[in-house]
Amino acid sequence: MNLDDTDRAILEVLLEDARTSQRALARRVGIAQGTVLNRLRRLEEMNVIQGYSVILDPSAVGWSMTIMAGLRIVKGRMLDVQAQIAADPRVFAVYDVTGDWDSMVLARVKDRADLDDLTKTVFTLEGVARSYTHVVLNTVKEDGRTRPAPKPDDASDA
Repeated sequence: MNLDDTDRAILEVLLEDARTSQRALARRVGIAQGTVLNRLRRLEEMNVIQGYSVILDPSAVGWSMTIMAGLRIVKGRMLDVQAQIAADPRVFAVYDVTGDWDSMVLARVKDRADLDDLTKTVFTLEGVARSYTHVVLNTVKEDGRTRPAPKPDDASDA
């Protein structure tokens, strides 16, 4: 799947505001509106664009704390345990990782009581051998919007 400069330009505009109209996309990228429509359809069919989303302010919708937890999972239980953890609505990311932990979990909770519940019900599921929980004190940057990788010839000489 090769993205060209036009695809990258369209994606950059949509990452700024996914509600940008096709007419505005065409104007900003400098292409015909029909070309925008065709490019968007192709990017969606290729699963480059997997949906359009709203980015919420967690504290404005009641999530006051962000949690990062490292989990050691009993051998042979990884997929089952991760599926159970991922089903909890407070959990927004579950990763397989290298290093001291088998899995990293990112979650948001309402308050300390909710954190206590998450820790005692989710991070102690059968199959979790050990957990290590961190409370995020300050978010310096959080942006789940992935930008297209630069073309190989765009690499800097740094």
